[in-house]
Amino acid sequence: MDELKIFWTVSAKKQRDYIFEYWNQRNKSNSYSKKLNLAIRERTNLLKNQPEIGKETHFKNARVISLKHYAIIYKITGSKIIIIAFWDNRQDASKLLKFLKEQ
Repeated sequence: MDELKIFWTVSAKKQRDYIFEYWNQRNKSNSYSKKLNLAIRERTNLLKNQPEIGKETHFKNARVISLKHYAIIYKITGSKIIIIAFWDNRQDASKLLKFLKEQ
């Protein structure tokens, strides 16, 4: 089987970048964002080899895998893993539910 490719939706990239920006401003440094980005890459590389490792959700074909205080929500379609959301689990969960219903 060919290796799966990871794709990020525009909205998932925005969510991720917003979180990076928040930490950059809060810490007056981008060192935490760099560590978080590395952890994200490691977790998404894990998905390439074990795409069904994430827990199933109530949303059609969506799965979730945790990363510290964050959730990576994704779908598997053919030879692609599409990251549909990158969420800070400390935020209001109703915002995430609304977002996922719109997807």
